[in-house]
Amino acid sequence: MAIQFGREICGNLDIAETREWLVTNGIGGYASGTVAGLLTRRYHGLLVAALKPPLGRTLMLAKLDETILYGDRFYPLNTNRWGDGIVSPEGYLCVEQFSLEGTVPVWRFAYADALLEKRVWMQQGANTTYIQYASVRATVPLQLGLKAMVNYRDYHGITQGNSWQMALDPVDLGICVTPYPGATPLYLLGDGATATIVHNWYYGFDLAVERYRGLSDREDHLHAATFQVTLNPGESFTFVASTESHPNLDGAAALKLRHTQEQKLLGQWKASRSIKAKEPPQWIHQLVLAADQFIVDRPLADEPQGKTIIAGYPWFSDWGRDTAIALPGLTLCTGRSEIARYILRTFAKYVDRGTIPNRFPDVGEAPDYNTVDATLWYFEAVRAYHSATEDDALIQELFPVLADIIDWHCRGTRYNIHLDAADGLLYAGEEGWQLTWMDAKVGDWVVTPRIGKPIEINALWYNAVRSMANFARRLGKPHQEYEAIANRTLARFSRFWNQDLGYCYDVLDGPDGDDLSLRPNQIFAVSLPLVGAQGIAPLLNPTQQKGVVDACGQTLLTSFGLRSLSPEHPQYRGRYGGAPLQRDSAYHQGTTWGWLIGAFVFAHLRVYKNPVQARQFLEPMANHLCDRGIGSLSEIFDGDAPMTPRGCIAQAWTVAEVLRAWFATEE
Repeated sequence: MAIQFGREICGNLDIAETREWLVTNGIGGYASGTVAGLLTRRYHGLLVAALKPPLGRTLMLAKLDETILYGDRFYPLNTNRWGDGIVSPEGYLCVEQFSLEGTVPVWRFAYADALLEKRVWMQQGANTTYIQYASVRATVPLQLGLKAMVNYRDYHGITQGNSWQMALDPVDLGICVTPYPGATPLYLLGDGATATIVHNWYYGFDLAVERYRGLSDREDHLHAATFQVTLNPGESFTFVASTESHPNLDGAAALKLRHTQEQKLLGQWKASRSIKAKEPPQWIHQLVLAADQFIVDRPLADEPQGKTIIAGYPWFSDWGRDTAIALPGLTLCTGRSEIARYILRTFAKYVDRGTIPNRFPDVGEAPDYNTVDATLWYFEAVRAYHSATEDDALIQELFPVLADIIDWHCRGTRYNIHLDAADGLLYAGEEGWQLTWMDAKVGDWVVTPRIGKPIEINALWYNAVRSMANFARRLGKPHQEYEAIANRTLARFSRFWNQDLGYCYDVLDGPDGDDLSLRPNQIFAVSLPLVGAQGIAPLLNPTQQKGVVDACGQTLLTSFGLRSLSPEHPQYRGRYGGAPLQRDSAYHQGTTWGWLIGAFVFAHLRVYKNPVQARQFLEPMANHLCDRGIGSLSEIFDGDAPMTPRGCIAQAWTVAEVLRAWFATEE
């Protein structure tokens, strides 16, 4: 499946500004924008550099405003919407085609009898963006003008220019931008172009998506310099934006390297599937490439090859929960087990009081540990890795850490996370804290606190302790204690089943009693590998498993995942949008989550044993690759039809779980 749009999309601004592209550099930096070339988010830019990899993300080059002089006529190729609502210029009207070459976005601008191609990509391992222009069809030379719009702010922020004076200095083949003393310089370079320093603020770029999100929707950018170059028919020019003073300026070589790297990723994946007879469809190939965009470096002093996973673009950092959930799909399903190993070893370094971090703050302070499920998902990631590789050496290395985690949970750790000796179920939660994946919080208001014994936490706990028993047995260590803990959890897990409703309680023993809300969390009591694997006692009997799958399928399932709350619940919210209060109050109160489609497919397979039917639940995601985040999968969707994509345009665990579930339906 080729991702390609013509004028039916590119020439319709209402649609073209909702289609967003993304390229990344493997250290946390990225570039992103719209097919129309219009800025709609504070997170858009041609160089959002990771100055403290994988974080410290800083907007440095916002955009290039492009014009063409061809013959005796000027053609604007850029598009801007201003604070008064006026769109000027309307360069999107020249876009004849947009497509992806792997993950590289490609525009074709048509004007008179000429055709200009534009590509954007980043160098892996560097804060360097390439923007290449090629005159692929023309009868006379064209003159290309590029107005470089720069900035220097945290990627969550917004800039009002006022009287900000940046230092603009000429350098060989371009200019150097130093926003203020001590700031990281930005080098804007182009071999063969003439650079003219300008320093002129453009005020009032309108950011429509920020307005929809109830946030400040006006931003200023500095026109730092104009680059001009003449292209004869068949020639190309590459503009380079970098934090390095001497980046590679050979655009052809840099592009070839990017394509070679992507072909290597696909080759590695295909080699790992050597025993599979049938070639997956092209949209799965695209997801394999998308998977790589989330894997980034997190080097440590004693782990220089440390790796982590960015939870989502454009605004998330690396979260422990998201990393652990996404690891199997992003790495093991793509033939990159060595990356999985690096990630598991990296996060082991951060275990504290029996838990891994919930998230790493953008500004680099100490990690937050307010999570009960991230550590249990880490266990599942370790289990999945060992199942795929039989790497006993890593299990031997991690075993003391894993044993310490189990011990802390049994005797109690932060946020009142502890094993209840009375029934063998795991309790978690304190007033004012959100510990599960349903973690929306507005000020002091925790929208879905879920204090007590959440069902997926106890399914994960059972899965983790069974895994630990298997690891101990594998290494010749005592395993009886772990088996006994698991058996105690198993013995009382039946408390979750509500016979009258035909599905499970969401939380037991909460401050207000048992929560009978129909939520998707119970699907994990069926889908996790060790909650009902052959030879291991299941948490739910076959009738109960079918009840869970049917309840989720008939009430929560949408084309793109599971709703976070039943539409029949009085607190259900079927639309996600508005100011932070409105958005967060809907985040886990009806919003559809794409990553949950994976667990549903696995549970459906376990109950119905019909891989053809199970795979059908994934097929809408193929079409979604052409929507919102082009070539990737969104974080969330409205609960109500038509399930409009919302949130991050590219989400790690959505991509990962669709890949993992797709390949499971082959087996």
